[in-house]
Amino acid sequence: MVSAYVNILIIFALMFIGYLLSYKQWFNNQTADVFSKLILNIGLPCNMFLNITSSFSREEFLHLFSGMVIPIFSMLLTYGFSLLYAKIMKVEKKHFGTFSTMFTCSNTIFIGLPINLAIFGEASVPYVLLYYIVNTTIFWTIGVFMIAKDNPQIETATVSFHPTAALKKIFTPPLMGFLIGLLWIFLEWPVPQMATTFFSYLGNLTTPLSMFFIGIIIFFTGIKNIRLTKDTFGVLIGRFVISPLLVILLGHFIQVPALMLSVFIVQSSMPVQNSVPILARSYGGDTEFAASSMTWSVLIYLFYIPILLAIIL
Repeated sequence: MVSAYVNILIIFALMFIGYLLSYKQWFNNQTADVFSKLILNIGLPCNMFLNITSSFSREEFLHLFSGMVIPIFSMLLTYGFSLLYAKIMKVEKKHFGTFSTMFTCSNTIFIGLPINLAIFGEASVPYVLLYYIVNTTIFWTIGVFMIAKDNPQIETATVSFHPTAALKKIFTPPLMGFLIGLLWIFLEWPVPQMATTFFSYLGNLTTPLSMFFIGIIIFFTGIKNIRLTKDTFGVLIGRFVISPLLVILLGHFIQVPALMLSVFIVQSSMPVQNSVPILARSYGGDTEFAASSMTWSVLIYLFYIPILLAIIL
């Protein structure tokens, strides 16, 4: 439990450094743009490729593949609930897609992996990666599409739909890194040590630059503007109530090992995916709402995780 808190506090510390360096005028809005490009086009693709190729063999992946049923169904159901909630509660149109993505997708690697390791140990890693695969696929397809739709210009442009343009939006560099990693393990190709080292250096940029980016956004948005609105509260309901509850319910009907189910519950209740504010900025969406929701979700998580563990352990 202490280790889990330490990992969350480290995330806060990185965000604070980004905020502090913005206050010191080391970082500005242009720095945030550079960081977002580095993360989306270099850091994340390398990170995803290495996570897949270093954590699975083809046999291990195929053996565990049946366990994906719960994450797939739970996330699709959560996404459906997000659309229903957004309609009933009249979520603002300018961040409708960002809302549904944050409601549905969780931070399964940067916060999820270290916390699961702290709680369950190394035995949890394959199950963490299973949930990560589903979460990543949904985030970089449905999620990215929904975030992009928040931009009125992009939504207007969909009238003249072109398949090539749509494929470019779906097959983003991070998703390509993920898919190439899957292809690599299925072909059973070894990853050269030099390539592993090189990609590790680039992939390790992802977490600190992502948190610096959030710190920059929070500074230039202004602390006074990081408010708990009704739409942000809805995101928290999705992350901390609806998503884990659906996994628990599905676990009563789909038999999986107890550890696998526990890991899935923890993964489903992680804070907001930290790439959302970056993508919202990249697509011209509501960056303030995305940054506020992500910040609140990490903050609330400090008090939420003991309650969740008391229920599942």
